[in-house]
Amino acid sequence: MLVCIGVVVGFCFDVAAQTKIAVIGKSGDEFYAQAFTGCAQFAATQKDLECFFDGPIDFQDPRQQVRAVQNMLDRKVDGLLIAAVDSKHLVEKVLKLAQLLDIPVMTFDSDLLPEHQEYRLAYVGTNNFDFGMALGNYAKRYKKEGVNEICIQSGSETTPNLNERVRGVRHALSGGDGYSRVNGENGWVELDRCPFFTSGQNSRALVQLKYVLSETDAIFLAVAGFAQFSKDYISEMMPFQKDIMSGKKVVISADAGTTQLEALQQGLSTVNIGQQPFEMGRYAAQLLYQYIKTGQRPKHEMNYLGYYYCKLGQHPLCTEARP
Repeated sequence: MLVCIGVVVGFCFDVAAQTKIAVIGKSGDEFYAQAFTGCAQFAATQKDLECFFDGPIDFQDPRQQVRAVQNMLDRKVDGLLIAAVDSKHLVEKVLKLAQLLDIPVMTFDSDLLPEHQEYRLAYVGTNNFDFGMALGNYAKRYKKEGVNEICIQSGSETTPNLNERVRGVRHALSGGDGYSRVNGENGWVELDRCPFFTSGQNSRALVQLKYVLSETDAIFLAVAGFAQFSKDYISEMMPFQKDIMSGKKVVISADAGTTQLEALQQGLSTVNIGQQPFEMGRYAAQLLYQYIKTGQRPKHEMNYLGYYYCKLGQHPLCTEARP
């Protein structure tokens, strides 16, 4: 018997399966759908496992994410894979309860803060500080003499993985610890109105990007896909195509989803640095299932996956080699 569920985004699962793992994304975009697909592929190799997906759609709302987790707890799932929007909110509202119910949690993409990590077994995903450094180092390719302005776009001030990426970007540019805005170090200055925060709303992210390209000469650097996940990205960005392709305008973005690569191929992005969401979901599910079945904890608390670079005119379009 199949049952379909979901607070905002839902998938069907087989109620006959003995073990059920829920994948809780930060939003319903392609990145988290790929993570769910990875979980589902691993489940297909096991006779008694089913994966299903829930979470906010197109809006990284911590309250919606908590409701999604609570829904899964109410349905007595055996384990949770979570990309954290707000670490403290998750722990206080649902993860303490999950621990009391003896329901194990793995994080992927976005880990809990260090002070909350007792509420999860392990993390699978990108080393977000290093990933931020990779984004920042790529921006340095376009540094000119004098003062160079940059605008960083992030999701929320409370999202752990994105904060680490912003810190990595700032460290790459300034050489400092990355906790403070870049203000003249090594010839870099953050635009006054930045960083921009999108709350995971792709339409808002696109408006912010267009403002930077239209009104400033700043390099635009997004630490997640944001605007490029918008269905309107290609049509809205066409007026900037010539300047992006010539290097007059620079758009650096994390992630390399299908829609993002379509935009890149049309000259509407300078570079995309991609992650491995499918493998995050697959490997995290494998480790969680192993724990549920045997009690064996993951060998490593931090399980880092690599990232890769995608650039127009490069063959192949994407390569794992460092630029």
